[in-house]
Amino acid sequence: MRRPCDGCGVTGRCPRLLPSLLLAAVLVVISGGTAAGAQSAPEPEQALAERFAPIIVIKQQEEPCDPEGEAFVPMPVEIVLDNPQVALRQLGPDNPVVMWGPSAADLHGLGEGFFLDFPGTPLNPGCIYERDFGRYSEPLAPTVYAHIVHQVDEPGVLFVQYWTYWYFNDWNNKHESDWEGVVLKFEASSIEEALAGEPVAIGYAQHEGGERSDWDDDKLERDGDRPLVYSSAGSHASYFDAAVYLGRGPTEGFGCDTTTGPSRRVVPEVVVLPDAVDDPSESLAWLGFEGRWGERQGGPFNGPTGPTAKPRWLEPGEWFEELRPSSVVIPAGGSDVAAIIEVFCGVVERGSGALITVTTQPMSLLIAAALAVVVTRFLVRRTVWNQVEDAPIVRRRRSGQIMRAAALTYRKTPIVAAIFGLVFIPAALVTGAIGAILSSLPIISTLLSLAGGVSGTRVVLAALAGSVANLAAFVVVCSAVALYLDRPERGVDAALAAIRSTWERRREVGATYLRAFVVVFVLLASIIGIPWAIRQLVRYQFMPQVVMCENRSGRDALARSSELVAGRWLHTAVVAAVINGAINLLALGLALMLLVGASSIPLWLFAGLIALVYALTVPLAAVAFTLLYGDAVAEYEQVARGEPEQASVA
Repeated sequence: MRRPCDGCGVTGRCPRLLPSLLLAAVLVVISGGTAAGAQSAPEPEQALAERFAPIIVIKQQEEPCDPEGEAFVPMPVEIVLDNPQVALRQLGPDNPVVMWGPSAADLHGLGEGFFLDFPGTPLNPGCIYERDFGRYSEPLAPTVYAHIVHQVDEPGVLFVQYWTYWYFNDWNNKHESDWEGVVLKFEASSIEEALAGEPVAIGYAQHEGGERSDWDDDKLERDGDRPLVYSSAGSHASYFDAAVYLGRGPTEGFGCDTTTGPSRRVVPEVVVLPDAVDDPSESLAWLGFEGRWGERQGGPFNGPTGPTAKPRWLEPGEWFEELRPSSVVIPAGGSDVAAIIEVFCGVVERGSGALITVTTQPMSLLIAAALAVVVTRFLVRRTVWNQVEDAPIVRRRRSGQIMRAAALTYRKTPIVAAIFGLVFIPAALVTGAIGAILSSLPIISTLLSLAGGVSGTRVVLAALAGSVANLAAFVVVCSAVALYLDRPERGVDAALAAIRSTWERRREVGATYLRAFVVVFVLLASIIGIPWAIRQLVRYQFMPQVVMCENRSGRDALARSSELVAGRWLHTAVVAAVINGAINLLALGLALMLLVGASSIPLWLFAGLIALVYALTVPLAAVAFTLLYGDAVAEYEQVARGEPEQASVA
């Protein structure tokens, strides 16, 4: 029988004890590691900041320098510090360079009279900022700065601010550097208490204002405890969802922000900031810089100040309470509201471009304005504007006389015009419903499917489908107005009688319109037939008037309209375009004034008011087209009698 230590060697240790010794060693290592981990655990401030740090969702670029995507991501300010390509300038004659490549220590304590200047021209950025960003950001990681605030006058409330620094703001208000972010609100008296619970609300900064949400609100997307922030491409305003947003004032921004996909998530590192830094030698000494983080420019193009220069740095409570409960999402589809807002977005963007042009190239803008005045004056003087009556319909009228007579008719009988305008609304609703039903038919889906990658075809079909209701409603109004003007009676009773007669002849009007629509639709959809589609569109301009005033319908009515346009196609096309353009500009101007001036009304009410605006301007166009028809008939009869033609001037 062997003793326990037999064969254990000179050490006196038994091999059978090795497993126990190894297990003990592992336990020691584990316990030592745990202790070390406890010693290196983040401070409560860092733990709180990292737990709720936002995840930034940015719109992807399809290719380098793609203006529709987002070229930048939130970075630490070290991207511009100690950078020999970045200048520190002082405000004064020619804004002299103080030094190149300023450090955090160099910026500390400098006031409003100083600013940073990056390579490139912010008002004409091209792709230089994106390329420089790609080079400067290589050794750096995406970063968000956290700042924890105990506001003195709000005991029991704690705010955690997250600030994101962007190298360039490539939106309507182009400028170097951009500071954005979000704010969390806790009902807590200490950081430890906040760590033990959750925020009660969150606010997203958007330009000069922003939007807030309760922490448990469905509109807030989270990945665990980390909120998802949809950053608008170019402007970096923060939103709760992927959409296109409307801004009509300083708190919303002035223009349209887009956060739509395809997108990618950026998970930034978190750096906690103190309230202030007194020592210039500290790495965060840049917090003491009160100047501007980008080139000085006029108005909205000025470089921004840093976080500590903003009132909400130490007192975020008032700013947080003023945030909006929601943002205005631009509706999708081909509705009038969507069209108006899209025009608004484009107008603001072009207005920003014009403002930049005034700043950088004032002479070119003056030349363009002078050319526009000369062309307008030429066109106005190419016609006659003296006053003529609207009766009889059939008589020669110059284009200026037609537009003036239409305006006079509208002004003399506004109630009658309103009656005809109100017909436009139910007509548009009915034809819109019919259009929706037709668009769901398999043949339409097949046609769109066949269009496939032919983007031009899809655009034409979409535009045609979106406008079919308004076109049909306009034909109805034109038919009623033509019958009203063709009779000697005037007034409300005569207008109602004309509407009743139009309803009685709805089959003839509808059949003729449908035939014309199919012809133009097929030609447009074929792409190669677009020139013929435009030709036929002009030739069918007088279809409603021919149906109502000459008792024709179908193919006969379209043939008669084409006959009247023959020999004066260009004149008809130009005058029709001017009439449509003038009426649409009038309606669009009123709609844009309403959009900006009544920014507090809900979108559904705005939609109703837009429909009313268009309804009240449609009769003016109907009168003008009817008088243009009368001029065509008069010229046709004049030629038939062998009389010399009067010059047709558009």
